[in-house]
Amino acid sequence: MPRRPRLKLAGIPMHVIQRGNNRSACFFAEDDYQFYLDHLGEACQKYAVELHAYVLMTNHVHLLMTPKNGEGPSQVMKQLGQRYVQYVNRTYQRSGTLWEGRFRSCLVGEEDYFLGCHRYVELNPVRAGMVEHPGAYRWSSYGHNAQGLGNALIRPHALYIGLGRNPQSRQEAYRELFRYHLDAGLVDQIRRATNGGFVLGTERFQKAIAATLGRRTWRGSPGRPVKSDSEERQEELNV
Repeated sequence: MPRRPRLKLAGIPMHVIQRGNNRSACFFAEDDYQFYLDHLGEACQKYAVELHAYVLMTNHVHLLMTPKNGEGPSQVMKQLGQRYVQYVNRTYQRSGTLWEGRFRSCLVGEEDYFLGCHRYVELNPVRAGMVEHPGAYRWSSYGHNAQGLGNALIRPHALYIGLGRNPQSRQEAYRELFRYHLDAGLVDQIRRATNGGFVLGTERFQKAIAATLGRRTWRGSPGRPVKSDSEERQEELNV
């Protein structure tokens, strides 16, 4: 069965997940994380993609980005993926693939959904039990977005900028969002949309994207069986 074409639109944020093959580790030392980030920044600049949030986990990565043209994210992930695999194979005297096929993604809309996805990305190490607070994890954008630590990779989205009148007030407002648990229903929506390659947003936003692209942008169709929550959660382990 042919795979569904990826949903992509210039100016619309995209949440991206790329996993290690068979959920195996893809980062082995601090230098690996830094190499990935260095080349992520280079690729984003080359292909006119603005990066808003990220986290590098042991065996997968999350990125929240907005492209200036629809092909930008795919171009970034292709160049970055190839260079990082070459680096890992050379460094660790290995061969073969590192990534689990094509990356997964969804388009993200509206304030609640966008900022919720923003938090979802940076809360990954907390959900995984690696740290108690996102600020304790080095390889994410939380330090920049919430604490003002310098990070040349990040380009704030208009919705983040709208949190305050200056950087300090934005960081304070953003930290305030982390005082509350991310709604379990929203977490489930993010996972379903990203793994299914659909749109994360209100019904109105989904229909607007569908009208623009000329294709369905939401999950399932009448009478079509869907996977159970337990089956999906098993697929989405470590997401």
